[in-house]
Amino acid sequence: MLSKSIEKPLASWRGKDRYEGRIVDTLTVIFRSGGCSWNRCRMCGYRHERYPDLPRDELAKRLIRQVHWVKENFSDDDYQVLKIFTSGSFFDPDEVPPDVRRAVAEAFRGKAVIAETRPEYVEAEALLEFLEGIDTGAWARPLSVAVGLETTNDTIRERSIDKGFSYADFLRATEVAHAAGADMKAYLLMKPPFLTERESRDDMIRSIRDIASVADSISMNLCTVQSRTEVEHLWKQHAYRPPYLWSVLDVLIGSPVHILCDPVGGGQMRGPHNCGACDSPIVKGIIDYSLTGDVGLLRALMETECGCKEEWEFVLDQEEPFCMPLTR
Repeated sequence: MLSKSIEKPLASWRGKDRYEGRIVDTLTVIFRSGGCSWNRCRMCGYRHERYPDLPRDELAKRLIRQVHWVKENFSDDDYQVLKIFTSGSFFDPDEVPPDVRRAVAEAFRGKAVIAETRPEYVEAEALLEFLEGIDTGAWARPLSVAVGLETTNDTIRERSIDKGFSYADFLRATEVAHAAGADMKAYLLMKPPFLTERESRDDMIRSIRDIASVADSISMNLCTVQSRTEVEHLWKQHAYRPPYLWSVLDVLIGSPVHILCDPVGGGQMRGPHNCGACDSPIVKGIIDYSLTGDVGLLRALMETECGCKEEWEFVLDQEEPFCMPLTR
């Protein structure tokens, strides 16, 4: 039973995405939750967005009020896919109590749901219960479990991002999700801190190839400079730059599979950008490719004449990495 009280999520918006091979209308909701259990990723500003310590029953009430707000403000007819994000993990029972997951399943039954979580919370019992709650037979795979893998390189994930799990943990979570009847969506991070432009590009190319046959879908997130993060501190010290859009095109063009990519903050100093003059059409082209899969569009954009392309090529060739000690 949904509470009649109202509490607004951190953010919510409608959009479009590819799901099961077709373009669908989506609703993205970022719920304020009990907070990420790990709470250490260097680029994440959402880890600060949490309720203060609350008893589990009070936390559940607050979250269910947010569900009620979504139902009041978005018509069920306007979207087919719900994308759920929290401060950390939707399937962490301490962050999102099981009663809340049941309320979400009841409220959005019949929708396809993409829910983000850390791999340690991908457990068969929780997935099966949620699947049973949302499944009406309308979708071949009504649940897609989304994990921020970021990279298949354990050293980069640990040293550059401080993610707190391994590639093996992701593979285990994938097996559990598939056995439960859910898809696995992998989020990769383009250019975490401490990598050169070339290192970050090459890491994405390698990571995509590693998981192309493992994950059911791959989304490449382009690192942005969020407030109150270690990345912001480095950026203010001129020790970090978000990725060039040229690098993004290069990775997407060479990918063996279709990659979802929404260049949030594209063309801005805190987001992926080139020089400013060529950014807008490239950002639009990446968005269009994400929906259509038209690699020809990306190849045409790569031929764009702009002086900053030589700058990007120079950076790829000459940029030197910071030295990070491997031991204490």
